[in-house]
Amino acid sequence: MASLGATVLVVEDEPELAGALERSLIAHGYQVLSTGSGQEALELFARAHPDLVLLDLLLPDLSGLEVCRRIRSVSSTPIIVLSVKNSEHDKVEALDLGADDYVAKPFGIAEVLARIRVALRRMERQDRHSLEERLRIGPLVVDLGSRRVLVNGREVALTPTEYELLRIFVMHRGKLLTRQMLLQMLWGASSHDRMHSLHVYVAQLRQKIEPRPGEPRLILTIPGVGYRFSDEVEAAGEFDSRQS
Repeated sequence: MASLGATVLVVEDEPELAGALERSLIAHGYQVLSTGSGQEALELFARAHPDLVLLDLLLPDLSGLEVCRRIRSVSSTPIIVLSVKNSEHDKVEALDLGADDYVAKPFGIAEVLARIRVALRRMERQDRHSLEERLRIGPLVVDLGSRRVLVNGREVALTPTEYELLRIFVMHRGKLLTRQMLLQMLWGASSHDRMHSLHVYVAQLRQKIEPRPGEPRLILTIPGVGYRFSDEVEAAGEFDSRQS
């Protein structure tokens, strides 16, 4: 189900694709604004305050990367990038600029709709749980107040860095985080030379919170980009299926 009345801004300059997206979104209960211009997208965003943005990176006037940067500088509204498969650098740059996710072209409409639901659900969760200190994702419980972590009811001992990495993941669950974003959040802007350390800590964290670290279901690797932490619904379903 769509978030009731959610408004999606579609920024796509291919008329056929834009039309298909509009029709599908409307059919699934969304309100839709649409443009093929980066500059007009910024004007529509400022005027209408949409709940989510679908953003093509290849626009005829203003770069999609610049549109992403300007929106993120004033708002935390979810941005899902629509990207051709051979633009890996641009995808990663958009994510580093604050985009929440990307869908590679060509794509199926069902995939786009699923990504929209995840992004909107994540925003709703953050709003609803902003003051809560105890988070549950499948079998994992993270108590932010006491810094305690439990898996299937058993407490897990984490190092300070492991705990901070887990805290970042659960606070951004469902969102694709690039390696550079994680480095900056863990160790600051001058941490570009600590990529190996990041990989080591991810592996250590998986050993402690994943039932099968070699087949992770919580900390998911996105090849060439970074990581995504499963949202609570996805994680619960995956773990329940493995335990049945």
